[in-house]
Amino acid sequence: MTASASSSGAAANPVPLRQDARTIGLIGLAHGSSHFFHMLLPPLFPWLIGEFGFSYSELGLLVSVFFVISGVGQALSGFLVDRVGARPVMFFALSSFAAAGLAAGTAQGYTGLLLAAALAGLGNAPFHPVDFTILNKRVSPQRLGHGFSVHGISGNLGWATAPVFMAGIATATGSWRTACLCGGLFALIVLGIMVWNRDALDDRQGAWAHQAKGGAGAGAGKPEHPMAFLKLPSVWLCFSFFFWSTCALSAIQSFAGPALKSMYGLPLSVTAMVVTGYMLCGAAGMVVGGFLVGRVQRLEKIISVCLLGSAALLVLVGTGLLPGMAAVVVASVAGLGTGLAGPSRDMLIKRAAPPGATGRVYGTVYSGLDLGFCLAAPVFGAMLDHGMTAGIFYGSAFTLALSVVSAALVGVGVAARAARPLATAV
Repeated sequence: MTASASSSGAAANPVPLRQDARTIGLIGLAHGSSHFFHMLLPPLFPWLIGEFGFSYSELGLLVSVFFVISGVGQALSGFLVDRVGARPVMFFALSSFAAAGLAAGTAQGYTGLLLAAALAGLGNAPFHPVDFTILNKRVSPQRLGHGFSVHGISGNLGWATAPVFMAGIATATGSWRTACLCGGLFALIVLGIMVWNRDALDDRQGAWAHQAKGGAGAGAGKPEHPMAFLKLPSVWLCFSFFFWSTCALSAIQSFAGPALKSMYGLPLSVTAMVVTGYMLCGAAGMVVGGFLVGRVQRLEKIISVCLLGSAALLVLVGTGLLPGMAAVVVASVAGLGTGLAGPSRDMLIKRAAPPGATGRVYGTVYSGLDLGFCLAAPVFGAMLDHGMTAGIFYGSAFTLALSVVSAALVGVGVAARAARPLATAV
């Protein structure tokens, strides 16, 4: 009776749009800043080579340090978020970004840049557990799909903005150090905005926080071990989904431009646009995907159709049969399918997560993203070094297909779990 009354009360007093929009907007800004700091150093590599004489291998190691620390920290930070709440962890992460900008701007050599990469990775680590915990606890269910959509779009915009911001300031001022310090200042501004609006980020007092508490206690006589979620096949299937889909993203981000230049004879200034086009199409897809996610029960079907469509377009580019500019356009449009699948992917993970373990599950699952970035770049880079340019597109299509298999298996598990109570009742 109490649950029924609570449910009817929520229906009679829906959460105002402004309240949900405020939380979604803040999380979008925070998530965009985390993707911005993925690119704190890479746009400045030409300046760093000019001043210190580093090789690309040494600079590549800075990126590896970032993602190793981010990946390990992401899995661990999920436990911290579930224990102390998401909001203080977010504040710590943004402070780490500010420290990374300061460390980079004052670095006197490779050690200082390693410290900056490590601090940026430490700041990036908690964001997915933090973001999704707050969204799931604060945003009303009917708007959650739109929250996931904005979350994904903001990440793409962070990736797109950072190179322009960092390289633009370095070029305008003649100092890469000024660009790094401005990046740190940006993190401080975002932190100030989050602290000012901290009431909208309190996941312990959210409009839907009571649902997780009720759900956690309703089905269990005694609390589960904090590591019990690791026994769930769906968690590792979600992890593999992120690993494979990120391998495809890494190939496009890092090597699609040079591969198109080699295959189609286009100037690098033109082929470089494929990454921007891919990200913008992905952002557009996420807008539409936010509407789809609330209307479809079997989310893995959306994911499968969209990602297989993207894979087919990448295979077409890999054949080398298209006119030059058409290849750039088709490769860019492939981002539309990955964007459409994004909100459904995040909602599928929510359904697969056991009650009370949101932070831990998202932390573990999203660490697959960091592992994908770490391992895919050397593999696809070696393919390009050996003249296997078409393999960039065939390989990314293949990894997208593998991610579809993982998503389908997750969907089967979620559907079976949902049907179990009905079978018991019958």
